[in-house]
Amino acid sequence: MRGQPTILHLDMDAFYASVEQAAKPSLRGKPVIVGGLGPRGVVATASYEARRFGVHSAMPMGQARRRCPNAAFLYPRFDVYRSVSDTVMALLRALSPLVEPLSLDEAFVDLAAGDSAHTAAEAEAVGRELRERIVAATTVTGSVGLAGSKMLAKIASERAKPDGLQLIEPGTERDLLDPLPVRTLPGVGPATDGVLRRAGITTVGDAARAGETELVRLLGSAHGTGVHAMALGIDDRPVVAERDAKSVSVEDTFDVDLTDRARVRHEVDRLAERCVQRLREHGRSGRTVVLKVRSHDFSTLTRSDTLRGPTDDPAVVRELAARLLEGVDTTAGVRLLGVGVTGLADFTQEDLFAQAGATVDGEEDSGPEPVPAREPEPAAEPAPDRRWLPGLDVTHTEYGPGWVQGSGVGRVTVRFETPGSPPGRVRTFGVDDPLLSRSAPPPLGGEDQRSSSGGEASRPKS
Repeated sequence: MRGQPTILHLDMDAFYASVEQAAKPSLRGKPVIVGGLGPRGVVATASYEARRFGVHSAMPMGQARRRCPNAAFLYPRFDVYRSVSDTVMALLRALSPLVEPLSLDEAFVDLAAGDSAHTAAEAEAVGRELRERIVAATTVTGSVGLAGSKMLAKIASERAKPDGLQLIEPGTERDLLDPLPVRTLPGVGPATDGVLRRAGITTVGDAARAGETELVRLLGSAHGTGVHAMALGIDDRPVVAERDAKSVSVEDTFDVDLTDRARVRHEVDRLAERCVQRLREHGRSGRTVVLKVRSHDFSTLTRSDTLRGPTDDPAVVRELAARLLEGVDTTAGVRLLGVGVTGLADFTQEDLFAQAGATVDGEEDSGPEPVPAREPEPAAEPAPDRRWLPGLDVTHTEYGPGWVQGSGVGRVTVRFETPGSPPGRVRTFGVDDPLLSRSAPPPLGGEDQRSSSGGEASRPKS
């Protein structure tokens, strides 16, 4: 435990929904729900306006629609969220070389490792300036917690939400922690919480007073000792700058169970291509391809195939995934498919199909058959993407840039506005209108956006 609150935890406020509000002036101050829009979709993020209706992350989208029918339901734009996240993470790295990203919208920073803060007053000043810089650069708000440990800094940022800052002075930890639910502690999930509740331990203070011996009896040696230390406010976990990914994967849940074998194979091929694209975006390759199949009854199985060297070749990954699928019975219906690559490396191994001795689920195998050479095909003009998903960016030759508000029965409704404009007008077109096309998202713009749109009114209310 540190004597000064120089560990900072940043948690962006309702991140995906706030980015959408920043990008779409007509949605500011209104309920926004981002996630899968199909019958089996779930909520990724709900704006604070939607949370007042009881909508929260991981809720089935159908339930969210019943609770907040007047919200804007939007398809996620992950490229935009990653871009905003990159901007925020760059601001954090300007404070210290020790930045530990936990996700696109959350990170720890060790301020003492940089030149910006070594005392409580300095740390608080850095936290306030950081929040101002984030808004200036992205128009999206974040909450900051400052404390002498990672656990307490995260608790502080949660208590500061939305758009706030809280500093926990060393020496005040027990006063803050004791009344909180025991689930607040890291590592206390539903199963541990159930064990503790049955023993009459419901708060952090209860866990501290129970003593280490009792917690070890209830939870086992390592877990019980750790929970007791956390309950006393003791957390010596360091901020780790690099959290190296162990795998890259993609998966899709389908609105209707897939029973057609050709369709299942097509989806596996498509997921393999996406997985390799993500691998290459991170400059990585991998040795083991993993196929994940969830059936109609929610039973899930995985199959894996390991090569002797890493690859980022889409043909290799696609072929191995297809080979794994051959051993899986999908006749009863497939609810979810996933393709992943593990055993990551920073280089690739040539001619992997010629390698013998690959393993399938631990058994020796001769490896996949070589892919026959194909004559190069003439380049074809790619067909335009005509899927008008709510929230995605479009442009119209006559009316300019906007975003899809909704579509159906052969029509698509577009609201024409940009981050720096006033709320825009809505127009409806045929889904095959040749003047309408998908487009790159406009930049959020920070200070330039607010000045061009008349000041504070353009800032998202999140």
